[in-house]
Amino acid sequence: MDEIAPLAMRILEPLRTLLGERLSLNAGVRDQHGRGESWHPTAAPDAVVYPLTTDEVAAIVKLCAAHKVPIVPFGAGTSLEGQVNAIHGGICIDLSRMTKIVAVNAADLDCTVEAGVMRAQLNTHLRDQGLFFTVDPGAECTIGGMVATRASGTNAVRYGTMREVVLGLTVVLPDGCVIHTGGRARKSAAGYDLTRLMVGSEGTLGVVTEVTLRLAAIPEASAAATVGFKSIDDAVNAVIVVIQSGIPVARIELMDEVSVDAVNRYSKLSLPLRPSLFLEFHGTQAGVAEYAAAVGQIASEHGGDSFQWADQAEDRTKLWEARHKAYYAGLALRPGSKGLVTDVCVPISRLAECIAATKVDLAKASMPAPLLGHVGDGNFHVCFIIDPTKPNELHEAEHLHDRMVERAQAMGGTCTGEHGIGLGKITHLQREAGAGVALMKRIKQAIDPQGIMNPGKMF
Repeated sequence: MDEIAPLAMRILEPLRTLLGERLSLNAGVRDQHGRGESWHPTAAPDAVVYPLTTDEVAAIVKLCAAHKVPIVPFGAGTSLEGQVNAIHGGICIDLSRMTKIVAVNAADLDCTVEAGVMRAQLNTHLRDQGLFFTVDPGAECTIGGMVATRASGTNAVRYGTMREVVLGLTVVLPDGCVIHTGGRARKSAAGYDLTRLMVGSEGTLGVVTEVTLRLAAIPEASAAATVGFKSIDDAVNAVIVVIQSGIPVARIELMDEVSVDAVNRYSKLSLPLRPSLFLEFHGTQAGVAEYAAAVGQIASEHGGDSFQWADQAEDRTKLWEARHKAYYAGLALRPGSKGLVTDVCVPISRLAECIAATKVDLAKASMPAPLLGHVGDGNFHVCFIIDPTKPNELHEAEHLHDRMVERAQAMGGTCTGEHGIGLGKITHLQREAGAGVALMKRIKQAIDPQGIMNPGKMF
């Protein structure tokens, strides 16, 4: 108990009365909740709580507000920029037990779920109704966490990001007040768009407890394929032409030769060791064939190989699982390593230029650095595979990361397409948003005057 901050000590007994065994002071549990998937050092909270209802979350937040105890919302811990690290201690609110699928409205293509519902869990529930939740960031994460980080992923080029699919929210504000934003209507002009304010706020403005989501119908047909190219420039230029041609690809993902090698080893694939695109097409049988033929022609014109098709459902699943596990495949290239993962997003017309310049930098790096991305919307990632015992490697990776971000911003892009700001990109946000950061801080101050909601993140 001597490790618990004095402020947090004051509310432990009321929390125990409210939650019983759903309050944990266990050092291992606290440590687990003090880190995500990022390279940032673990920063454990003083306690972890597991609410089951919005009312319990509100009661927890009121106790914290009364004693100015920091609060860090937690979903599955898959964030990549240190969003869940409790750098000021306090109470971690783990929402993973709030797993009710509250309602599915098939006729209106929407549903309402609690924040702890997992993405895969929701899609399993929806499958028999011919529906699916479209945002697929790869990691097995909670819907609440996806709201907090404005998640994106492989399907974004066709279906959009969390910004597009979140219709409404239930949020516990920093004083314990519960608000409901948005609704099930497909559009509204009623006042400020509080839903969009909360989407991407990274736990700094409130605790999301329920989410209303836009859904899509499962397509009649789908097909997946890979295609290799002689150079990464050829692959990216093919992507640019596909997007500019308006061909409705569902997914179009890039892996450089380093990523392909890592994925082959980790997921036991046998892709040619060259820059490759992973593609998927959705639609009618005739539509899928038409889209595939059009993309195949464009790929061929840019030196691409013939498509390698994943014809069976299990083959498609294996292909996309391999893509989603690319981060762990990269880490496996160097056992005991840590990943400094970053992402940028640029206008599609600048994508080839940005990736080519980044690859020049990576060729000089002293550590492996696989490059991959959701290139259909101009978003790509680099994972620097660093030895945590060598500080010089972290400094080198940070330098290369900074160059990558500055390059993207100079091209009219952004420091992050989907990972968020957290701890890792605070200085980059300041350069990108300029005076807008001061406005963001005023919004934060108005909603959270005590500064207890996920303090130290974003600003």
